[in-house]
Amino acid sequence: MVDNQTFRADLYYRLNVFPIEVPPLRERTEDIPMLVRHFVHQFARRMNKTVETIPAETMSALISYPWPGNIRELQNLIERAIILSSGSVLRVPLEVLKSTSPPVQNGNHKTLVEAERTHILAVLNEADWVLAGPNGAAARLGMNRSTLRFRMGKLGITRPGAR
Repeated sequence: MVDNQTFRADLYYRLNVFPIEVPPLRERTEDIPMLVRHFVHQFARRMNKTVETIPAETMSALISYPWPGNIRELQNLIERAIILSSGSVLRVPLEVLKSTSPPVQNGNHKTLVEAERTHILAVLNEADWVLAGPNGAAARLGMNRSTLRFRMGKLGITRPGAR
């Protein structure tokens, strides 16, 4: 965003003093009950509803779901549940969790990073690890040599035997 001038560079550097890494929700399942209660309280108050009970089976289903959409997905589901609930018991449409679960991957699929790494390695081998020039790996990949070097560093690609 700084490069596109949609975020102030000086503010970025002030905020970047101490970067904070927050793991995805699926790695912090112990946080889910607290977040559910927080969102229930927030949305119930906003919609002038009273929710006093969250069924145990509902909480178990929420904890076991992988949350590919992270906290935003949880927040949206709880808001929908508050809208749909009448009475003091939270009614979460748990069938939504089953229908939106990510597709099961078989062994034939790679992540984009794995596919990119494999492709770059194959092209580097074809080019005998020559990066520049008309027959170099960068030209074969349709990118600048500096871009290729950057991608190699990011993907942990080093020439065999090089240190």
